[in-house]
Amino acid sequence: MKRATLLIYAKPPYIGLAKTRLAKSLGKPVTARRIAMMSLALTLRSAQQGSWRTRLYTTPQRALSGRFAGHALPGIQRYDQGAGDLTQRLNKGLSEAPIGPVLFIGADAPDLTAGLIRQSLRALTRHDAVFGPARDGGFWLFGVHKTHHSLSMFENVRWSSPHAMADVARNLPDRMRIAYLPELIDIDEAEDWQAWSKARAD
Repeated sequence: MKRATLLIYAKPPYIGLAKTRLAKSLGKPVTARRIAMMSLALTLRSAQQGSWRTRLYTTPQRALSGRFAGHALPGIQRYDQGAGDLTQRLNKGLSEAPIGPVLFIGADAPDLTAGLIRQSLRALTRHDAVFGPARDGGFWLFGVHKTHHSLSMFENVRWSSPHAMADVARNLPDRMRIAYLPELIDIDEAEDWQAWSKARAD
């Protein structure tokens, strides 16, 4: 199997830029920023523990150079997310990725580990696509084999809804074999943070 490419979609944890839904539902922008910093740090740490090629897709332009929220990011290339909605930004990453296994993740699932990334790549040796389902109906990871003929699978997806993963899966050709990883919590709203905190305490 060709070397895999891991695409991380994340913004620096600045108030008013990242975790705006969480900040609104918590009513505490500073707390939302702290949660974003924690989740981002864990995601970057996991991303740096494997032999895959890692690319960070971020915005704004000033985040493309220097330290990223205090992180030096050795071995991680930075790319501009580009303009448009999430569908357009994910399509940009897919089009720019090399041929071979491509994984998409965000920085919203603190329980993501290097082991789970490796598990997703093992799944792609036997399947055509892989999802890491999130509790809210979205996904914390999506992986696919990119070929010279790959088409977008992100069109007409109801992002930030309980239908996001199902919509992407529906866009995949019927012949594709899909693997599913363990469900994790994406921290997008106050109730997600409360559920994750409770699970950690149990």
